[in-house]
Amino acid sequence: MLTDYHLHLRPDDLGATAAAHFTAANAERYRTVARELGIAELGVSEHIYRFSQALSIWQHPFWRENAVDDLDEYCAFVRNQTDLRLGVEADFIVGAEDRTANLLQARDFDYVVGSVHFIRDHAIDMDDYSIWGSGRSAEEIWTRYFQTLAEAARSCLFDILAHPDLVKVWGNERPVPEGDLRRYYEPAVEAIAESGIAVEVSTAGLRKRAGQIYPAPAFLEMCVEAGASFALSSDAHRPAEVGADYEQAVELLEGAGVTELCVFERRSRHQEPIGAGVT
Repeated sequence: MLTDYHLHLRPDDLGATAAAHFTAANAERYRTVARELGIAELGVSEHIYRFSQALSIWQHPFWRENAVDDLDEYCAFVRNQTDLRLGVEADFIVGAEDRTANLLQARDFDYVVGSVHFIRDHAIDMDDYSIWGSGRSAEEIWTRYFQTLAEAARSCLFDILAHPDLVKVWGNERPVPEGDLRRYYEPAVEAIAESGIAVEVSTAGLRKRAGQIYPAPAFLEMCVEAGASFALSSDAHRPAEVGADYEQAVELLEGAGVTELCVFERRSRHQEPIGAGVT
């Protein structure tokens, strides 16, 4: 079986409205591409900060600007007008664990994708609010990022840990610590092993400046050695990106000895053998 659980029915820009993109016809565009690629399990996981209810979790200016839609209307749309699994991509916000849990537990998601886009008020992967201009060294940023990722795993709020080395997203355009990067991965791998959260293998990094799948091969190997489970996703923001570069992802997984992928329903998971015949 192949899956794609991390996808968005609309682009990230504010002009991409729910009314224009949360339609059965648009969902079918994604489903059509998935069928062509032999992807049996397809799920949508819109960014939580696009919904007004998320402001009960965090009042960051970026969230206030984006939180214009209704989360319950989104859930009803996915359940009633599509055959997609219902997910959401929820940022891990330090200190807001209880508020996040309250919001998530009140809805019948099939899975929750947990992500770390911010370290405190500073963004990892955006020019706005960027941590990279804060005067912190690459070593400090990488250390704090993976410490926060470990906290996200241990929070037990999420089913899948998204793009787990997102800090590399800028590639050579931002400084990278010297030497073996495994020392930064270790806290996160330990937390992944303790919590049992599924690790996302995401092809989105190939479309970014990093030019590399998330997680890096060494990070993936450490997760495998720790007994982690894995979910496969593209982080598509348009139909053409569904299942993008999956042949590379499957090769990476199989090369690391991974033979099964996580499948989710109503916050419950089981594992299925990785599908063959990726085109």
